[in-house]
Amino acid sequence: MQTTNIEVLGKAISLGKGLQINLDIAKLHTRTKIEVPIIIERAKKPGPTILITGGIHGDEINGVEIVRQIVAKGYNKPQKGMVICIPVVNIFGFISQTRQFPDGRDLNRVFPGTKRGSLASIFAYHLMKEIVPLADYCLDFHTGGANRFNAAQIRINQGDAESLELAKVFGAPFIIKSKRREKSYRDSAIKLGKKVLLYEGGKSLDLDRSITKTGLNGALNVMHHLGMRDFSKELKKSVKAKIKPAIIVEKSKWIRASYSGIFRTAVVLGKLYNKGDKIGSISDPFGYFERDVKAPNNGYVFCKNHAPIVNKGDAIIHMTIEE
Repeated sequence: MQTTNIEVLGKAISLGKGLQINLDIAKLHTRTKIEVPIIIERAKKPGPTILITGGIHGDEINGVEIVRQIVAKGYNKPQKGMVICIPVVNIFGFISQTRQFPDGRDLNRVFPGTKRGSLASIFAYHLMKEIVPLADYCLDFHTGGANRFNAAQIRINQGDAESLELAKVFGAPFIIKSKRREKSYRDSAIKLGKKVLLYEGGKSLDLDRSITKTGLNGALNVMHHLGMRDFSKELKKSVKAKIKPAIIVEKSKWIRASYSGIFRTAVVLGKLYNKGDKIGSISDPFGYFERDVKAPNNGYVFCKNHAPIVNKGDAIIHMTIEE
């Protein structure tokens, strides 16, 4: 919780002030400097600091759009505390519409980074050194990779009661207690003592209004809960029905294709299926072969592969395991 003047990347930010600064650690092979805008708003009254990030993977557009809307609508201006928004962390990948950094590495697999490592590692190092230590809470927005479309979900650290409470406040349909991936942003931030909510929704290179709306409302819910700003009016407008309690996922399973061919999904995200229910089919392109895909257990579907062509062993549907 910040109560005095602070400095970010050499810029002083006093109470009641806001500014945009640029993180320009890395350059392309052309010597072109690409700056990563960091938008900071600080209230006159002290309070918690929340860091809101999107686009750690450059092709995950839904996350970028959520953070963009927070800034565009002025929701990043708190009444207490400080809000730090980085709409596009991996601006290099965003420009080329790819997941990776220019050096071919996945930025979310090199944290906390090193001062003299790869290009992605150097960038991660400065983000962890200059920005993350300022935060008390982190909201990190992602989508499913490639053609995997995720239902709106919050991923939290196992055994963390406060993060579970915040995840419930966020209001996504699913809360997934997931193991921390070594060298990820979430893992590194948690090791620094930060509370991290990782939002997943939609798929890469796609923009889905339902997913972005859930993410935006979730961010407002969390800031409202932390006492940073009263969002009662904004949240009231978005509520059309009674919010159902989130489904907390303790165990889950990927269903993989038993055959190569054309995949037709028959599932609805968020729906509960019973063991043996048909959830899709796989066929050849010639009309001689077709096999049903059936649920191996009772469970809710929270991710499905939109790829029309699959190979044997491909992950096609992700569902919970209900006792």
